[in-house]
Amino acid sequence: MERLPTSPGEYPEKTDASPEPTYSATASINDQGTVTEWSEGASRLLGYAPSEVVGLPAARLLADGVTDTAWRIPAGQERWSGTVALRHRNGLRLEQAVLAHRWTSTGGTTKWSVVSAVATAFRTPLDDALNEWAFTQSPCLLAIFDAELRLVRANAGMERTLSLTEAEMRGLRLPEIAPDPVSDDAERSMRLTLETGEPQNVHAFVRSPGAGTEKRGWATSLAPLRDSGGRVVAVYLAAHDRTVIEADRREMLLPDHADPVIGTTLDSARTAQELADIAVPRLADFAVVDLLEPSPRGDDSSSRPGAGPVAARRTAARSILAGNTEVEVGVGETTVYPPLSPPVECLAAGRGAVYGRADPGIARWVAQDRGAALISGDGTHSMMVLPLHADGITFGLAFFSRHQHREPFQPEDLWLAEELTTRAAAGIHKARRYTREHTTTMTLQRSLLPHTMPTQAALEIASRYLPAGTGAGVGGDWFDVIPLSGARVALVVGDVVGHGIRATATMGRLRTAVRTLADVDLPPDELLTYLDDLIIHLSADEADQDASAEASGGIGTTCLYVVYDPVTRRCTVARAGHPPPVVVSPEGSVYLLDVPAGPPLGLGGLPFEAAEVELPEGSILTLYTDGLLRARDHDIDDALDNMFEALIRPASTLETVCDRVLTAMLTHPPEDDVALLVARTRALHADQVVVWDLPSDPSVVAQARRYTNDQLTAWGLEEAGFVTELVVSELVTNAIRYGEPPIQLRLIHESENSTLICEVSDASSTAPHMRRARIFDEGGRGLLLVAQLAQRWGTRHAPVGKTIWAEQSLVGF
Repeated sequence: MERLPTSPGEYPEKTDASPEPTYSATASINDQGTVTEWSEGASRLLGYAPSEVVGLPAARLLADGVTDTAWRIPAGQERWSGTVALRHRNGLRLEQAVLAHRWTSTGGTTKWSVVSAVATAFRTPLDDALNEWAFTQSPCLLAIFDAELRLVRANAGMERTLSLTEAEMRGLRLPEIAPDPVSDDAERSMRLTLETGEPQNVHAFVRSPGAGTEKRGWATSLAPLRDSGGRVVAVYLAAHDRTVIEADRREMLLPDHADPVIGTTLDSARTAQELADIAVPRLADFAVVDLLEPSPRGDDSSSRPGAGPVAARRTAARSILAGNTEVEVGVGETTVYPPLSPPVECLAAGRGAVYGRADPGIARWVAQDRGAALISGDGTHSMMVLPLHADGITFGLAFFSRHQHREPFQPEDLWLAEELTTRAAAGIHKARRYTREHTTTMTLQRSLLPHTMPTQAALEIASRYLPAGTGAGVGGDWFDVIPLSGARVALVVGDVVGHGIRATATMGRLRTAVRTLADVDLPPDELLTYLDDLIIHLSADEADQDASAEASGGIGTTCLYVVYDPVTRRCTVARAGHPPPVVVSPEGSVYLLDVPAGPPLGLGGLPFEAAEVELPEGSILTLYTDGLLRARDHDIDDALDNMFEALIRPASTLETVCDRVLTAMLTHPPEDDVALLVARTRALHADQVVVWDLPSDPSVVAQARRYTNDQLTAWGLEEAGFVTELVVSELVTNAIRYGEPPIQLRLIHESENSTLICEVSDASSTAPHMRRARIFDEGGRGLLLVAQLAQRWGTRHAPVGKTIWAEQSLVGF
């Protein structure tokens, strides 16, 4: 068999024996049948020059003259085609195919334009090659499937779109080549074409391999291919890309786009309503959005509902008619879709569908569900049902219908609805995830922050905590009140960088660390140093696990640590990148406490310094996080002035002070978390504290017991004498035996919270350790006895020496 040329360059050059190219012969004839125009091609065909023909009746060119079988065109017909017998100038008879068009000028003049293609008398190799090129190089997707619906031919467009060669696809069915529900639908249509011999049309939007999530719209025609006997032996597939056309249609239907309209808030109900609002009236006459209830576990773990009845909450509705008269189930109510209804099938399949009023599924739904009565009562003739899903999670469904528009929904309308519902589902998914994380974070944070203030006599305290009012999420702000030994109290306020559950978890770890370090009675500057080291280690551990973690381990956290002693009325303060506290004196002056500004925690290598001041009894100490100063309508200096004005105004309680500060400072919901801690200082006077200097002599133990007994009698605490004398005896004995002089005994009576504190100090830095004595040991039971008799006990180190303290509850004495 002779091979056909595959490119124009393979054809032989034209020779004298080569056929002449095809040309056109044209002429114009007016309504009177007179030739008015004559082309060069017409002269070549019949041999007449224009001067010999123009102005003469056209009938003279007919070989048979004007007869009943000649060229006769019915009145009103605009076009005619057929074969006409023409007479050549040399007398030869020519049978020529002719096409005639009636043409009317703007002036009303009518004429016939007659044209005939004069072709060569034989075929050339180019004819077969053109047929092959037309198939392989067509811009459309072309393919041929045999009687078993297996691919036998595919053009370059098909190969390019599917990223497969013809050889790789040959012998495969379409669902095997491109697994997708659309391929299944197309194969069913191809089988119908084989069985009926009727062409079919399929319109769909498909994601091409390697194209990410982008879908392109294809208008596909399926035609039967018949053999010489008329039997259908194959199916011809031709697909046209309609993406650009549908994009233009989208621009026309939705000129302001869905991007800035759907999902504007972190509210799933608002997002659902935005979907309904943008669909009506541009796309549909009526729309409802029903959302499934979130998973009881709160993790949205279910992928798709089953085939049984599905309950959903009507979340949004919109109608072209006033009052949403089509709605049987109101917004906020629950509707139950019966099995096998279009909404349930849509949710189970995970893809949308278009329905007509006569579809059996619609009729079955109307018969089973009162909520579907709207379909039969308002003239609805076309419907679309689409699932709302994102990240493999189904959230609900959207229903669209037309009863005012005459045109039914088309596949391109389904594609547009899919685009809108996809954006809405993404917004609902984000809103639900935010709500779930926000709730989890708030719950965690509430569990970590103090629920009630501890009982202590040093400070009167009030506090407030406000989470951020923006979508940034709950932050890592915290505060704490920690009772220390010797009737002292520590106040802590901190701010972890970032928002969300990570920041809250970091805050919980740091709060625990601060409490642990505070129990060791570290000075404020040393405590911040240890906390700084801890954050450096935590951040290094987290960086190994997640290099992109925001605020890894709490780097950049700020903290303010304050220790107040009601006996000396001295306040020791250290801060790590945190705003200094505000002090209001009893006389009414207000000022920022001058505290050296240490670096934020986690930076390392820089020291922290403490400041110590004496505060008169009744002073108000205010600690806060910087969210209180970050108001959107004024700068920090103005914010401080507003805080000073609110603090300086007289108030009956500290609760009133807190409310007044927040009212003055926050004119809008805060953009960052706000923690506020307000404390009024109290003092323990000389009648509540007594100190004795004791010589380092074992005989002084009995004298210490007498001092203690006499003081308890003076305080009216005789019933606590036995236990207290035992505690004092053991502590003084240990100081004399294992410590170094000078030795000092101090008793503190906190009458407000019924507590008695015994403290014994010496110059040795060696801390005692409680141990379990053996049966025949003569010593080693002193601290064990103290631990059993006291409510709590411990060691407090000083620059020189240490203090062993024991705290007793006087409740019941």
